[in-house]
Amino acid sequence: MKPRSLLVALALSTPLALLAQGPAQARDLTVVNFGGANGDAQTAAFIKPYEKESGKKIIPVAYNGEQAKVKAMVQAGNVVWDAVEVETGDLGRGCEEGTYENIDWSTVLNKEDMVPGALKYCGVGTFVWSTVLAYNGDALKTAPTSWADFWDVKKFPGKRGLRKGAHYNLEFALMADGVAPKDVYTVLATPEGVDRAFKKLDELKPNIQWWEAGAQPPQMLTAGDVVMSSAYNGRIDAAQREGRNLKISWPGSVYDFDYWVIPTGSANKEQAIEFIKYASSPKAQAAYSEHIAYGPVSKRAIGLLSREVLAKVPNSPDNVKDAIFNNLEFWTDHGEELEQRFTAWAAR
Repeated sequence: MKPRSLLVALALSTPLALLAQGPAQARDLTVVNFGGANGDAQTAAFIKPYEKESGKKIIPVAYNGEQAKVKAMVQAGNVVWDAVEVETGDLGRGCEEGTYENIDWSTVLNKEDMVPGALKYCGVGTFVWSTVLAYNGDALKTAPTSWADFWDVKKFPGKRGLRKGAHYNLEFALMADGVAPKDVYTVLATPEGVDRAFKKLDELKPNIQWWEAGAQPPQMLTAGDVVMSSAYNGRIDAAQREGRNLKISWPGSVYDFDYWVIPTGSANKEQAIEFIKYASSPKAQAAYSEHIAYGPVSKRAIGLLSREVLAKVPNSPDNVKDAIFNNLEFWTDHGEELEQRFTAWAAR
């Protein structure tokens, strides 16, 4: 993602020698996210309303999740980013390494209103997103309704798109092999379960077209390169808004959060907490979901959404009932070994 301003470019390119000169002077709050449609939705739902209500200026920064930049700031003792959006895996590593402030968010936010999984010991959910089964509505006369259908190349001929990696694919393979969503991580935690998942992937391997970037599945589906693909739900929603006939089958989807964190040593820590508190409020969360098809981390916000919006977000009552919550602890413990095995498997 390209920086949005000269200030962003300077922040990203500041040498460590300059960072080491000492704490930054008083400055506006800097909020960092992944940009794109997500960044636009955050500007509309979080940033501009917060500026209006608080009278405080926010500098938005778009990045690609480069945790090394955050660590460099923290280690140099000059943190110029304040509230940063991170993915689940980076949250776990950053918290363990001390890159992010250890804050008990349950004392800041209404714990009872937060969706389960949204509160971590040093981060709080930004929104809920999901990896789903997506398909081309023009290419398939019958809609697939499960990962078992995804694996059924006789009933649904054509190539399948999957992200190149173990994460999610092992879960999908087990569900395709008959494991109930609620039991997937229990089975995957055993050597026999891992073998079972890879054996199921063997069946589909000749029909798989791998993808690595989130923009690829909608492109592959639209071009007819694949008839079905795993995909990020927000990407499919964006394609639908452009008029493409792509559809989602929600059962067996794996949902997750992006999280807000505060880099250790931020001079704007208290203001960052206030901003995150505002962005987590029912009003702000509902406004965000109206701009992009990601779900609220506030339970009350879910009740504020229209039926049309609810149909598109991962954690609506209908869409979440047969879904899986990504197990951060499992992938933290086993991710490295499973990714190594997957790499070897894919190369064969």
